[in-house]
Amino acid sequence: MPREEDTPCASLAVESVIRLGGAGLSWGFFYGPYEADRKGIIGKSRASLVAKTICKCGLLCGIAAGTFSATSCRAQRYRMKKDRINSSIAGAVTGAALALRTRSLKQIVGTASAISALATVADFSTA
Repeated sequence: MPREEDTPCASLAVESVIRLGGAGLSWGFFYGPYEADRKGIIGKSRASLVAKTICKCGLLCGIAAGTFSATSCRAQRYRMKKDRINSSIAGAVTGAALALRTRSLKQIVGTASAISALATVADFSTA
């Protein structure tokens, strides 16, 4: 059985994309119909909204998970340490990547800071 240190970062990222992307698809499967009901959409438009919501949730969760895993792994290998700073770095990069669509520097910095803090706290609570 290979150790975690020997696993390539790309493999860890792909595993994260599959796991959390699947969770995102599941979330979209339940959230899509709720959103369609809330907006009062029926028929083909409802099916289209549900499908788009499922894909959007799955893709967003998958991208976030892959970015976080790959960045955390690369930071650990670059720094040659396994500590909370790797989670902070990965959280900041993931938060910035998620907020890039806004094209607002204020939102990018804010999201990067928030995700970094959450990732650090989560890593602190597991240690």
